[in-house]
Amino acid sequence: MIRKANLGEIKTIHRIINEQAQSGHILPRAMSELYSQVRDFTVIVDEDSGEIIACGSLQIVWEDLAEIRSLAVRTSYQGQGTGSRLVEALLEESERMGVRRVFVLTYRPELFQRLGFSVMDKSLLPHKIWADCIRCTKFPECDEIALVRGTQWALNTTS
Repeated sequence: MIRKANLGEIKTIHRIINEQAQSGHILPRAMSELYSQVRDFTVIVDEDSGEIIACGSLQIVWEDLAEIRSLAVRTSYQGQGTGSRLVEALLEESERMGVRRVFVLTYRPELFQRLGFSVMDKSLLPHKIWADCIRCTKFPECDEIALVRGTQWALNTTS
């Protein structure tokens, strides 16, 4: 079952994200940050156990631009299409909201390329997305790969 997250699930979401961060697949997130962004998160719940097995967020950046962030699938559920289902749900949400372009910064570009994303130059992303990067331990030597899906990427000085 795929649905929006609630406040009572933030500790579980934090645990899933940090499990994947320890493996080097994604960047860690502070629990306080997750609480403030709970409305952005979607989760997949195992129907048998009722446990959250995956999470990801869709953060709106501008009127026509959003970012998929903190996509994490519990290790025991990887390789079963769980991540793909979650990305597709986040893309459907972006479409309902009228967002034309969705990007991601990732260490696993293959998943997103299978779903129609194309590699892009990070320098084309709006400067306001880099505000979160300043707190990252990898700043300014970011080694994530930028991908985008949607209408042709164009520089937009208002973004």
